[in-house]
Amino acid sequence: MSLPLTERSDSDLVGLALAGRQSAYGELMRRHRDPVFRIARGQTGDPTEALDVTQETFVSAFAALERYDRVRPFRLWIARIAINKCHDWARRRAVRRFFTFARPIEEADVVPDLAQTPEEAAHSYAELSRINMAIAALPANLKDVLTLRALEGLSQAEAAQILGIGEKAVETRLYRARQKLSEMLRD
Repeated sequence: MSLPLTERSDSDLVGLALAGRQSAYGELMRRHRDPVFRIARGQTGDPTEALDVTQETFVSAFAALERYDRVRPFRLWIARIAINKCHDWARRRAVRRFFTFARPIEEADVVPDLAQTPEEAAHSYAELSRINMAIAALPANLKDVLTLRALEGLSQAEAAQILGIGEKAVETRLYRARQKLSEMLRD
């Protein structure tokens, strides 16, 4: 008897997906869509844009699935694709600003805690928007490390592998990102 898809490894699912089993694609997406969305949300600061980047990430990943090295964790492979898609998004956004009025990041949707008073919710919303704007304003190399380590909870080794840099560089960039974020939020 064969294992259900939910109990199979990512590597097994990739093999099944490459063999044409659509449900294996679905299971890979179900497992990894939330972390990919969180990476994109941390990079773009906008949930709508993050959803678009998430979709682009999975389209690209599935188009390149035959190039996935099954020895490496799928999570790290798809995270690298997500980071690349975020960089593409940032470049496109910069170009669009020359030609149209891009939606400002200040309009990012944030759902306040419903248990708060309206005044507390307004303050929380403003603070969260301020933090999201500050993260989005970080240079890409600092934002990448901060997103992967602090928001996604990846280890230093995993972040280094995704970004193609050394673990010491991850540590240094994370320190600089936190320092710069602290300075930005202090002002």
